[in-house]
Amino acid sequence: MKAGDALRHGAVCLSSIFLLLGLPFLRSGTFQELLSGEGVDALTSATVVLEQPSGEYVVLLNTAMHPDAEKLADWITFFSGGEIAYIFEDISCSVPKGDQGAVSMARSFQSRLPENQMKLHTEDASLLCSQADNGLFDTIILSREYADAYRAESARSDEVQVLALTGTEGLDDP
Repeated sequence: MKAGDALRHGAVCLSSIFLLLGLPFLRSGTFQELLSGEGVDALTSATVVLEQPSGEYVVLLNTAMHPDAEKLADWITFFSGGEIAYIFEDISCSVPKGDQGAVSMARSFQSRLPENQMKLHTEDASLLCSQADNGLFDTIILSREYADAYRAESARSDEVQVLALTGTEGLDDP
């Protein structure tokens, strides 16, 4: 009798688990996509595909990383396309991996500075916008499409200066 009771108890437990977890999963869209053969990938489905770049860019400058107001004003002038004298401060610039326009814009900025003054990093766009929300960045350059898709400008606070750029006015080709 004990073996029969254990078997019945196991069947009740397994059927309860199936009803609580299995049936909702079987009725979900994820299960239907798995059956149809389409790959379900949370990362690639969240990426932005630029079909036609607008040529507009957003530069997020973390003012907390630049406590000297004079140097901060020089960086704002620099990223706005203006001419500046030498700035005695290094800067780190991050761009999203898939945003080729922003990478090109960042390299153009980098070419206007002395060698090794601006470090360029390419990172995942979601991670980059998370860093922007938490103030864990120096400078971020995004195309307008990426900024809108990831709501990057929501990082506006007292510590973030947002600059909007159009095309490559005032920039040298890299």
